[in-house]
Amino acid sequence: MNGFPGAQRIPYEGPDSKNPLAFRWYDADEVVAGRTMREHLRFSTVYWHTFRATGADPFGAPTLQRPWDDGSDSVENARERVHVAFEFMARLGTPFYAFHDRDVAPEGASLRQTNRNLDAVVEALEAEQERTGIRLLWGTANLFSHPRYVHGAATSCNADAFAFAAAQVKKCMEVTRELGGQNYVFWGGREGYQTLLNTDMKRELDHQGRFLHLAADHADRIGFTGTLLLEPKPKEPTKHQYDSDAAACINFLRAYGLTDRFKLNIETNHATLAGHEMAHELEYAAHQGLLGSIDANTGDLLLGWDTDQFPTSFYLTAQVMLILLNYGGIAPGGINFDAKVRRESFEPIDLFHAHIGGMDAFARGLKIAAAIRADGDLRSFVQERYASWDSGIGARIESGQADFASLEAYLLEKGEIAPNASGRQEMLEHLFNRYL
Repeated sequence: MNGFPGAQRIPYEGPDSKNPLAFRWYDADEVVAGRTMREHLRFSTVYWHTFRATGADPFGAPTLQRPWDDGSDSVENARERVHVAFEFMARLGTPFYAFHDRDVAPEGASLRQTNRNLDAVVEALEAEQERTGIRLLWGTANLFSHPRYVHGAATSCNADAFAFAAAQVKKCMEVTRELGGQNYVFWGGREGYQTLLNTDMKRELDHQGRFLHLAADHADRIGFTGTLLLEPKPKEPTKHQYDSDAAACINFLRAYGLTDRFKLNIETNHATLAGHEMAHELEYAAHQGLLGSIDANTGDLLLGWDTDQFPTSFYLTAQVMLILLNYGGIAPGGINFDAKVRRESFEPIDLFHAHIGGMDAFARGLKIAAAIRADGDLRSFVQERYASWDSGIGARIESGQADFASLEAYLLEKGEIAPNASGRQEMLEHLFNRYL
């Protein structure tokens, strides 16, 4: 089925192109900093926003025109949707995709029927992967939409909900392995609380730790060698979610002995909701060796919720790519477009416009970041700023050769500290803009 009449394979036409259905910056085979753009960026299209969103919101009915979808929860409709999804991704040129289990296959009347439905759709996914060469970046289980998860899944007060979630993750992890998925994601959509008046926080966190250990054990049992990823988000749909930001997630993983099994999947809009910049979250996870993958989107700073808009800011994407380059890249993770077209952008062709804009923004950000690294001015400034730690008293502190008594003796003899140098923030911001 041709779900996108008028749309062909999206070409690269260069920065001077005025064709809205062409890339201006993303040339998949162009080599930047020793790798092709395809290898650096590892773009992924999400199944949920792109092929399952309807445009409905709390104030209005669905608006999105999806002529290939009959609106039913039938397996036949789900299989037809697979063909259209891969048609779209093949024309766009994204090498990966990601899904929740309930995105691709409908829930049945029982767990057994639900699993059969998923198996039937996985056959279609396998065939399309073989036909197109598009691969699965990661799978995940939807443990938040169904009413059974009203109190959470791994952190539910209902032990049966925990058991059902375990069965659901078991199946989804097996399917992810079957499809060659390179990662598996855990997003705690309802793993949190609305009020502490009815919450045993320690017990819930203990249960979440137990759940993730069980998941890691099952990954070993079935031979799944992909990366296990935990995704931070501070709020929505609960008032407080336990995986609130990178620091909270890493503290949790350390507390429950999981840092050798899990890394983080960092999302821009979630960082904003946590009161952080995306660069902060990436740097915090990366310098501890726990950055695994990213969800590429942005939020609206005038709105206080998760708007999941496509990224278009070169400044944002350059910051992201600078950190990824500094830490050796994102593989086996990827840049996953967890973003949705606006409710007012309702025609199928708008899906292409949205993804082209996001892919171009990251391609331009990659080139900017590579140029900043090649020039070395920013790196040199930072190195000079911390030069006092490279020798003398700084080197003795870092090597563990100093204690409070020796530091006191050092200052009693010296009398006062060396003068502080200016941080030059405004100069550096201006320097960064030079590359945009």
